[in-house]
Amino acid sequence: MTAFVIRAFLTLVVTLDPIGLAPVFLGLTSDRSLAERDRIARRAVMVAAVLLLVFGIGGSWLLAHLGISLDAFRIAGGVLLFRIAVDMVFAHLERETKAEETEARSRGDISVFPLAIPLIAGPGALASLMILAGEARAHRFGLPVLLAVCLLVVAIAYVALHLAARVARVLGQTGINVVTRVLGVLLAALAAQYVADGILGLLRS
Repeated sequence: MTAFVIRAFLTLVVTLDPIGLAPVFLGLTSDRSLAERDRIARRAVMVAAVLLLVFGIGGSWLLAHLGISLDAFRIAGGVLLFRIAVDMVFAHLERETKAEETEARSRGDISVFPLAIPLIAGPGALASLMILAGEARAHRFGLPVLLAVCLLVVAIAYVALHLAARVARVLGQTGINVVTRVLGVLLAALAAQYVADGILGLLRS
């Protein structure tokens, strides 16, 4: 169980990338007051947490209802995560399209879109959580523990958003890119492992 908890924590930290969220958050809220920034960050993490919990709890039911095996989802999730990892390594990660970014800047409230979705609870995080939820059922109290870990990582993301200005000032763009690249390498290895496990599982079945 301890190994699973550690792996789940590291996986969710890498896919949510709280440090990488800081400069994006600053760019989207550059014209907002400190109080408004904190309100936006608080609402964004609450919406993202609810979405992640729903996928964590109901993900397996959804896959079964659609007739998708966990191994097939591992392969699909691994390919998706590898695509995200490549962008992270080259430090040009885009979690939203140009059209979405333009729409976000014109919105009065950006807490739900694009902060909660897709910047915090993006496809990579959702895919990882659903895969981990499937693995958690092999452990006693595995799913509640996984959801608790997920909430902890979301709380870390909130702290990163709350301290975004300080984080960006201390690390600078170069420092943020270094952290993002390191996390990208780890995510690429994790994605490869997901694909390998999925293929082995399909072959065995």
